[in-house]
Amino acid sequence: MTKRIIVPAVDQSGLDAQVAQHFGRAPFFAVVDLDENGNVLNVKTEANTGEHTGGVGSPHDILLSLKPDAIAVFGMGPRGLLSFENAGATVLKAEGTTVKEVIAAFKAGKLGKVEGGCEHAHHH
Repeated sequence: MTKRIIVPAVDQSGLDAQVAQHFGRAPFFAVVDLDENGNVLNVKTEANTGEHTGGVGSPHDILLSLKPDAIAVFGMGPRGLLSFENAGATVLKAEGTTVKEVIAAFKAGKLGKVEGGCEHAHHH
């Protein structure tokens, strides 16, 4: 069974992208599909079209349409956290500075669950 992991990113360079510090203000999201053995099947980048970047709607509602299994972030507001949890997507604490490092930590089982939302946009 494949897994879809979404990581907030500062640019569109896929696995090499730097992880954005705060989920809702990330310019992009790396969408990584892994096969049952943890091999990367596909990587695509989605622009953040949510309200925090001048668009409409919340990023969590927009990304739920992509059916993620997990979201790996440094920080996320309480509305986003609750939205993903209610939809069955696990919100994990990102480890590493690039999407590739976060995915490696995910595959190694090193990412813990995010337990509380962050109310402000700062570096974590």
